[in-house]
Amino acid sequence: MKIFHTIALAALIAGPVCAATEAVQNPLTESESWTDLRGDIIGDAPIRDGSAVFAVDAPYRADDAATVPIHITQTDPAADIDSLTIVIDENPAPLAATFTYGAAMAPLDMEVRVRVNQYSNVRVIADTGDDLLMNGRFVKASGGCSAPASRNPELALASMGQMRLRQFEQPAQMSTPRREAQIMIRHPNYSGLQRDQITQLFISAHFIDRIEVFQGDEMLWTMEGGISISENPVFRFQYGDNGSTDLRVRATDTDGNMFEQTLPKDAQG
Repeated sequence: MKIFHTIALAALIAGPVCAATEAVQNPLTESESWTDLRGDIIGDAPIRDGSAVFAVDAPYRADDAATVPIHITQTDPAADIDSLTIVIDENPAPLAATFTYGAAMAPLDMEVRVRVNQYSNVRVIADTGDDLLMNGRFVKASGGCSAPASRNPELALASMGQMRLRQFEQPAQMSTPRREAQIMIRHPNYSGLQRDQITQLFISAHFIDRIEVFQGDEMLWTMEGGISISENPVFRFQYGDNGSTDLRVRATDTDGNMFEQTLPKDAQG
């Protein structure tokens, strides 16, 4: 009995340690897929290690393969990050999204949720205007692109395009007028790989392909996206406040729909 207790105690202690080790030892791995993709994504341009300029945080084992959080944080405030491209090596459409940023987004701090279809590298490629820099994480997840939609299709279409803004309190230690916001857009973002749960027929791809976010007339960021962005996309980000009273969001999808909404900065989302 004493031996059993000792083993059980050792397992309890080792569990969190192993989890922490997995979280730390989570770099990009060798990938034949990236060798094939590289030319299509960045052409022949040289690419450098970006770990000194920005960090990428992603779960080693995803709780939900259809909504995997990817958090990008700029660690070198002197760098100019003009745009970011997110690539998920093993997804059916590996190019998940390209973001372009306005000056108010620097230094960059942004989180986006993506689908991961099988164990894969998630790469983030930053363009500084002079260099291409890459960082990323390996994520264990499967089935994200074919996972059933979480809502009834009729309800999903009825609420499509609705937007919500949530603002977070500015940390007390921050001396600049900087805000943190989260924007959610209702949209099924069908990947083309999901089945109707009644007919078992594939649902045609139908997803948001472009988003533009402004504060007043100043552009904060734009996104060109594909099927790897999660259902009901959520974006959390920090930005420099220019004193305007609202954020304006405009989105289009692959069916030609356009959704636009003005979201007061101080409204409770």
